[in-house]
Amino acid sequence: MNGQDTADASGHVYDIIVKDRAARGPAPHLDDYRRVCAEFSWESARAMLTGLPGGGLNIAHEAVDRHAAGPRAERVALRWLGRSGARRTLSYRELRAETNRFANALVALGVQPGERVFVLAGRVLELYVAVLGAFKAGAVVCPLFSAFGPEPLATRMTLGDARVLVTTDTLYARKVASLRERLPGLRHVILLTESGAPAGVPGTHDWSTLLAECSTDFEIVPTNADSIALLHFTSGTTGRPKGALHAHGAVLTHHVTGHYVLDLHDDDVFWCTADPGWVTGMSYGIIAPLSNGVTNLVVEAEFDAQTWYGVLQDEAISVWYTAPTAIRMMMKLGLEALAAYCLPRLRFMASVGEPLNPEAVVWAMQAFGMPFHDNWWQTETGGIMIGNFAAQDVKPGSMGRPIPGIEAAIVKRSTGGAIEIIGDPDVEGELALRRGWPSLMRDYLHEHERYEKCFAGEWYLSGDLARRDADGYFWFVGRADDVIKSAGHLIGPFEVESALMEHPAVAEVGVIGKPDPMAGEVVKAFVALKAGFAPSDELRKQLLGHARKRLGAAVAPREIAFRENLPKTRSGKIMRRLLRARELGLPEGDLSTLESDER
Repeated sequence: MNGQDTADASGHVYDIIVKDRAARGPAPHLDDYRRVCAEFSWESARAMLTGLPGGGLNIAHEAVDRHAAGPRAERVALRWLGRSGARRTLSYRELRAETNRFANALVALGVQPGERVFVLAGRVLELYVAVLGAFKAGAVVCPLFSAFGPEPLATRMTLGDARVLVTTDTLYARKVASLRERLPGLRHVILLTESGAPAGVPGTHDWSTLLAECSTDFEIVPTNADSIALLHFTSGTTGRPKGALHAHGAVLTHHVTGHYVLDLHDDDVFWCTADPGWVTGMSYGIIAPLSNGVTNLVVEAEFDAQTWYGVLQDEAISVWYTAPTAIRMMMKLGLEALAAYCLPRLRFMASVGEPLNPEAVVWAMQAFGMPFHDNWWQTETGGIMIGNFAAQDVKPGSMGRPIPGIEAAIVKRSTGGAIEIIGDPDVEGELALRRGWPSLMRDYLHEHERYEKCFAGEWYLSGDLARRDADGYFWFVGRADDVIKSAGHLIGPFEVESALMEHPAVAEVGVIGKPDPMAGEVVKAFVALKAGFAPSDELRKQLLGHARKRLGAAVAPREIAFRENLPKTRSGKIMRRLLRARELGLPEGDLSTLESDER
């Protein structure tokens, strides 16, 4: 297999180190990991940004206005591809003008700094204008996923005290109009008309009419690194989503990680496939690429492998950030689906959303001649914390190493809330990060006590179990709630899922612990098969034997159930807790982020 060394002859994907050294563009920004980390400080990195002319910091200034006032003014900032084939572009100069219009519109409507502007739309250009314009007006932006139903929308807008909602006329009619009486604080609804004609809906404003009356000049409302800019809701095991608050200072993390982790260079064309209704689509689909001054591609259509391959080719994408779910779907189609496409400009691929199975990294070497570089972060961290960098070897299945400016450790919680740092390599524990990076959440909305429980002294406790190897690479084991305790063994579901993913029949896997009177818990795997394979007792035996051979009898699943689809969040994460709840007849908790699935 091109570009790989193997540690032994077993062929196990964990034993493979991918040597990603092909000459596919400029030298990586992070060329010497130890040197850059030793020299880095967040204070010195602040010089990568300019700040507001009168002092302070604002995301929109760093992402738009500073470029519009310099040599990048006429560079394409946003290139949009519509479902029907329509194309639109905005240069940095044009983006400054349009975001100024929207900021002026908010001020004219009486929106005050700190009030919350919710955005509910698909990947349309106006959404990006609204987000950046709201930052300029000092408002707090809260993204909503357009596939949410009325109840999840009502919950979030109520908890977030929505003052303004930007949405489409279609989504408003289907999902929001019936909620208006339940949202007395929602003073203004601004409608994007999909037909292009003025909406004319009572109690709403038409986007085009509203902005046509507004000036293209605007002085950004004074904000600083501590001014709240974003409210991101993230679901938990209870029925109430958590609202993580982030400040304008987070733009420094977005910029630095775009520079070092995604390796963005000045002439890149960047594509993040995440929807802006989620934290990835906001942080790395809007802020990071624009703050780095590159051309940011926006594709309205949903996933389709052939369409995506065509986009990579026709739009000359050089850096691509996508999700494991999409990668697994591409793997389902096989290498033949990619054979007709030529991707000479594509030089770096990254993945986020959930841990990337090792098999997907190896497959990428076959398919693209380069690996996907996995990275790890959370809504709460606000930006990438651990990653696989362009100039480093990739260990398939690993999250990589901490970014410059981040100190990560494996810790063990003790009684009384204290923690013990585990110094030895390859010992499982909870992943913790020392406080001090700019994008760390500032609080949970209305739940400060819950926020404080995320910390032990100077350490943020992620709730993820992991291990660190002797080379400083971190490996995901599972959420603390997901780890299976079987006959004295602690089993991470991700390891079992990755082993089963190596079997040619398996498309997706979700693993849970099932209570057992003798072992405490046994491992049960739920498997979705690739096209061309059908569930059978014979295949079940094959998979059980494969897992035992790969993992050993103590770790391998005792039971396997076949399913057409696995329950996933709308951002693609397999919901193990929901598999467990349904298996055991337990309460299912918050399902607001669940996409449709078959039980």
